Amino acid sequence: MATSSDIAFTTTVKAVQARRGSRAAYVRIEADGGWETQVTAELAAFLAEQESVILATANAAGHPYAQHRGGPRGFIQVLDKKTLAFADYRGNRQYITQGNLADNPKAFIIAIDYRSRQRVKIWGRARVVDDDPALVARLLPEGHRAKAEQAILFEVEAWCTNCPSHIPRMLPADEVAAELAGLRQRIHELEAENAALRGDSAPSS
Repeated sequence: MATSSDIAFTTTVKAVQARRGSRAAYVRIEADGGWETQVTAELAAFLAEQESVILATANAAGHPYAQHRGGPRGFIQVLDKKTLAFADYRGNRQYITQGNLADNPKAFIIAIDYRSRQRVKIWGRARVVDDDPALVARLLPEGHRAKAEQAILFEVEAWCTNCPSHIPRMLPADEVAAELAGLRQRIHELEAENAALRGDSAPSS
């Protein structure tokens, strides 16, 4: 690859960009070195807040597959400047991702933060580690009761951020519940104040 963004911007993609009028903007990005190729403090901080990502793989025939991966906030951990890792919990036991990675290690992660309407796309290679219980135990978030079968290690090759266009702003249910509880308490206090004022202003008998 001439630049890191070439992992996504193939010759065909660049031709489409040129035809649609966006190629010049990406040429400037390439001139500045393209996309990040290591885990920066910015990426680590973003991933530390995530509870859900989509992991995409493809099988030997090229058929794509995307699977949700989630856990407590920060379930994706940074092992070093090139490596992300997370415990892989027991699910429906289809093992499509594991089979795909055995044939084709190329993988992709997209993480969307609906609170801040931000998204990160990460290209790389992934592998399943199913013979290292110590690693799995290290990656299992404290207090999380899910059954971790193995670990997935993801070697970062390139990553970039996207604009917030068309990302809906959503908050987790626990955060909404906390906000509503605060509002209900405030309403209760105002109703009590109002009742007290009405009592003070009532004519004496």
